[in-house]
Formats: sequence, C-alpha cells, structure tokens
Amino acid sequence: MFTSAAARRTASALSTVVATAIAAAVLPASAALAARQSVPARYTQQRLDWQPCQDSPLECATMTVPRDWHHPGAGADLTIAVSRHRASDPAKRRGVLMMAAGGPGGSGLKRPQYLAGGSPTIDSSYDVVSFDQRGVGRSTRAVCESDAEFADFFAGDFRDRSPAALERVVNRSRTFVENCRKRSGDLLPHLTTEQTVRDMDLFRSLLGERKISYYGASYATMVGAYYASLFPQRVERAVLDSNVGFDGTWEDFSKGQPMSFQRRFDEDFLPWLATYDHVYHYGATAAEAKATWERRRAALREHPLRAGQAVIGPNQLDNGAIQAIYNAGQGFEALATALAALEHWDTAEPREQGVAAKVFGSYSGPDFFAEYFSVTCNDTPWTRDMASWVERSGEDTANLPLVGARELGIAAVCAAWPKSPAPKVKVTGAGLPATLMLNSVHDPATYHEAAVRAHRALRGSRLVTVTGDGDHGQFENGNACVDGVVDAYLTTGAVPARDTTCPGKPLPVPAGAAEGKQGK
Repeated sequence: MFTSAAARRTASALSTVVATAIAAAVLPASAALAARQSVPARYTQQRLDWQPCQDSPLECATMTVPRDWHHPGAGADLTIAVSRHRASDPAKRRGVLMMAAGGPGGSGLKRPQYLAGGSPTIDSSYDVVSFDQRGVGRSTRAVCESDAEFADFFAGDFRDRSPAALERVVNRSRTFVENCRKRSGDLLPHLTTEQTVRDMDLFRSLLGERKISYYGASYATMVGAYYASLFPQRVERAVLDSNVGFDGTWEDFSKGQPMSFQRRFDEDFLPWLATYDHVYHYGATAAEAKATWERRRAALREHPLRAGQAVIGPNQLDNGAIQAIYNAGQGFEALATALAALEHWDTAEPREQGVAAKVFGSYSGPDFFAEYFSVTCNDTPWTRDMASWVERSGEDTANLPLVGARELGIAAVCAAWPKSPAPKVKVTGAGLPATLMLNSVHDPATYHEAAVRAHRALRGSRLVTVTGDGDHGQFENGNACVDGVVDAYLTTGAVPARDTTCPGKPLPVPAGAAEGKQGK
C-alpha cells in the first residue's frame, strides 16, 4: 500500500479528520472527547521521509511522538526511529506486518531484514516494519551509566550472602537508580509499554494503514498483547512468540525465572554436556558435570581468570551460561567449549580461550539495562520491602542459584525506582481475531507456565506448545512444524482448531563427537 494510489490518497488525508481518529484511538475511551482537542496536529500530519538505512538494506525514517501521550502538549517531544522492508512481490502484498524488539532494551530497527529473509512467504506478502522503542538505540535514548560505571553492577559473587555483600548489592542497585534519575529523570516515567504501543498506533496511521498484523518475540509479546488490548480494531493478525506473563505483573513473572533458567540448565544443558563427555571431558553424568561447574565457580571466586580484556569471575560464569541456554543450536557448543577451556586454561589453545572470552566476557550493558529497568519497574507495581526480597533471594540462591542469586540486585532496582504513573492495562482478548501464541516447554526466559496463564487471559488465542525443546524464539528457528503454522496463519488467517503441539528439534551434535563414542 506504500506505492498504491490508495496509500497516497490515505497519506494525503492525514488532516483534522485523521487527527481526531488518532486521538480517539490513543487515549482511554473516557478521555476520547478531550483528546480531540488535545493531540496537536504536528503528530498526526507528519510525513515519513523514507531513506536508505545506514547499515542495512532497509528503509529508515523518524517520527515525532509526545513525551507523554496522556498530556501530549507537555514536555519535549521524543524521536522514534522506524524501518521497513517492502514486500518483494507487489502482486501478493497483503499489508503491513509490524514488529517490536525484545528485552526490554533491544533494538528493533534491523529486525524486518531478518524476519523477511527467513520466510519467503512473509518476504513476498508483507511490508515488514519495526522501530527502536522510546528509550532505545536511535530513538530518544535513556542514559543511566557509562560502561565503566556499570561494570561494578555484575562484579563479585551474587551468591555471597554475607551482610556486607548483601548491603553492597542493594547499595549498587540504588546507585544505578540515582544515576538514572540524574541523567534521564524527566524521561524515565514515560518509558513504559503502554506509551510504546501508542507510538505504534501513530506509526500505523502514518503508514496509511487501517489495520496491521504483528509479530513479536519475548518482551515484544507483551508489547503486542498491550497493543491488541488498547487497539483491537487495528489488529488483523498477531503472532506472540515466547511469551512474557503479560496477564500479570513484571514482579510475578520475574519470580518464576530462577526456576525456569535452572530447569533449562539442569535438565537440558548438563545432560547434553554429559552425553558428550568424550568431547568436553566435563563429567560423564549430569551430576558429575554439575559438580565440575561448582568446583570451577568456587575457584573463580578466589582466582578470576583473564581472557583478553575480560575478567572471568563467578558472576561472569553465570552470565555466560544464562545467555548460552537461550538457544541450544547457537549456545550449547560454545558454552561447553568455553567451560572445557577453563579446566585447562594454561594449556588451552588460543581458539578455545577466544571462545571463552566471547561467552563469558560479553553481557548486556548499561544502555540495555537503562531501558530494561525503566520498563519493567514502571509498567506494573513492585514490592518495596527489602527484607522480603532478602529472604526470597536467599531461598532462591540456595535452591535455584543460576538466576536466583542475582534476584536481589534486580529487585532492589525496582524497589528503589520512582513511583510510576503508568495505567494498568488488562489483557482480555476482547474484540480481537484469533491470535497465535508459541512457546517451548523449557524456555528459560519466558517459561511455559507463564505462557499458559497469558494464553488463558488472551481469550480466543491458540497456543502452540513446542515439546521436547527449550529454545527461546520458535518462529524461524529451524522447526518446520512451527514455521508452517505461522506462515499459514499470516498468509491465510488459518489457525489450529484448538491448542496444539509441535515436536522440538534435536539437540546439536558437536564437532568431534563421531571421533569417540556416538552421542545418544
């Protein structure tokens, strides 16, 4: 529709009539009448000036949005960077497919390139568009700390439960909040999912589209669910892949993650590692492999290792494992190689040490966490009683240490965060067409139990459960069953008659496995 006469006519009609429609769509119904007078035309009458993106084959543009959609005349405007991939076959084009990024804190600008590139059906049928969420990347950014300042956030050992260590963790979290307030204080209250989906609806209107389809993974499932709840009349189809518990609070959802990450590590990764003991020499059973892990972690607490510019201590060991178990095909072999290298560090080959430096030396930085904490702390209420968090985190550190040990540091940020004005968004599914949800049973980050609860809240949705699998992000992940269901839905609207399952992919077979005994 970008090149059709109808689109040009629609774009040229962004006038007082459209301004009124946008205003009614982006504010609660009770405020719709006032909105007709309060949303300035400078937002609704913008034109997207599409130009080639600097570092991708996509087209890029910017749009201006209110700092606060509930008071659009107050405060400096924000800039939102947007991108698009045009449908490769205009004759087959059926509309716009909008995406958002995960995190919160990820960049969305390049995502249309990869989504369209992974599906010939989507490539030919949709203009795929995305954006950097407010607070992120090339949009108006939140700034909290420099890399040097933030390095201390993950220093030490989160398992240390001494009074001095607990005080240091809580004080470090509070320092992060104070730095955010000093450097982005007037922006922070407006970095919410609810504000973001209103940006999305302005984007939809500026594209000249009456309705959009949507694909989002991880945190972007919450973005999609909130958009569908506030603007159900604007949704044609929606795919929510690897689901945050968007039916409840961030706090409740986060409390389940120590269990789900530990399950993925203990029940998927460690048995796989033991299967290939003849390759990695880390332990012939899952219990033996875990014992090796614990011995190495304790040793790193006393004697951290240096890999290039990276210093590998116990928290960095955890960081590497947490990231690697998101996707077995992309992460298991690298993590196993890095762990094996730590066991013979002085004689490890440069290639092995390089893998370890990459696995344990890279983690999300302060720009990501500025947005992550802004959104998760603002969207829904958090318990501010630190005594309860100390108690809970102690239990999770003892029983579910991979992520449970860092629970106090994360919760302490939101406990100290400025009180948020974000309104409650209730996800019900009312007024929506059938939506499609995907989730694996052992997803470490967006665990299946939360997806089931969210599915029940989003009435009329269909849940595709991927069995025997724990990968985070199921569409275009090499699973023909999942891809077939999603492609059929996005092109024809066909959904399974009821909730269904797809079998997961086999776990990877490492290079060199055939030289010893065969993996099971």
